[in-house]
Amino acid sequence: MNSTSLRVLGASLVAIAALAASANAVSAQDWSGKTLKIIVPYGPGGTYDKYSHSFSKHLGKQIPGKPTIIMQHMPGAGGTKAMNWHYNVAVPNGHTLLIPLDNAVVNQLLRPKRVKYDARGYTWLGSSNQTNQVMIIRSDTGVNKWQDLRGRNTIAAAAGKAGFDHVAMSLFRSLLKFNLKIVTGYKGSTATTFAVEQGEVEANCNNWLAYSSKVPHWFTGNKPFANAVVQLGVFRDPDLPDNIPLLHELVSDPKDKAAVDFVSVAGLLGRGLVVPPKTNKGVINMLRGAYDKMNLDRAFKSELKKKRLRLIAANGAEIQKIVNKAINEASPEIVAHARKLIVGK
Repeated sequence: MNSTSLRVLGASLVAIAALAASANAVSAQDWSGKTLKIIVPYGPGGTYDKYSHSFSKHLGKQIPGKPTIIMQHMPGAGGTKAMNWHYNVAVPNGHTLLIPLDNAVVNQLLRPKRVKYDARGYTWLGSSNQTNQVMIIRSDTGVNKWQDLRGRNTIAAAAGKAGFDHVAMSLFRSLLKFNLKIVTGYKGSTATTFAVEQGEVEANCNNWLAYSSKVPHWFTGNKPFANAVVQLGVFRDPDLPDNIPLLHELVSDPKDKAAVDFVSVAGLLGRGLVVPPKTNKGVINMLRGAYDKMNLDRAFKSELKKKRLRLIAANGAEIQKIVNKAINEASPEIVAHARKLIVGK
């Protein structure tokens, strides 16, 4: 190869490298004037909505160019409608974020015909909380502890069959022998909580912050309006009294315990953000860095505290590992048993 050819080849390689670097730099540098959107899988008022609102106010400050961030609620099918849409339709440029269902992994494995996403295909930016599902019931029912639910007919409210509230109560019903009728169609935790307050139903099941941030007065005084009775999660919720057991502690059969542990992983995902498949790596790195900075920001922490929300931070790589491991290591036998307990077949 002569010297002229070498110079041409060298110039071409430099140009290609420059273009590649430029593509990443442009994608991850200055987003001034841009508008980002957070898709919320439930209606207004719940913890998905509250965390999303805080994300929309504070994440943009950590992104170069400080873009505007707005919210769009997309309730339906227990949150699965938004998950399916975001995975398959959202443009993968980092401008459309999603606060994913905490039970995204569970739904994917238990309801494969209805779920049109692979949770491993999302890129998780980070999380700002971990959540247990806690079943509560009006105290005027005479129920003070989980054992009191046995032998009585109880009506409870849930968003949809794919919602984690319905999943958790279905497990309680199967494993703790509750005679529980679950009414679906409510658009999130605010709607189910209002249904309990109005007497449409007697019980519901949300993460504890859905109660402590909205109706803390329900659980105070000598005659509280409602009682928490049982929780589903990997660890006990630190804000709950010691007498509220984990479902894992109440079952003894190894197959049942394995199914409960599989479903309980959902609580570790908590409340965070994802971007859809095929998002540019430069954009991903920038957004993950911005998310981590937001979790450390005093103004963000202060706002969560004012809303009676808490911060249990995890970075995107940590959450990604939990998701991938949960799906890759879930045995068909455990998934089938969990499906039988929850769906009945």
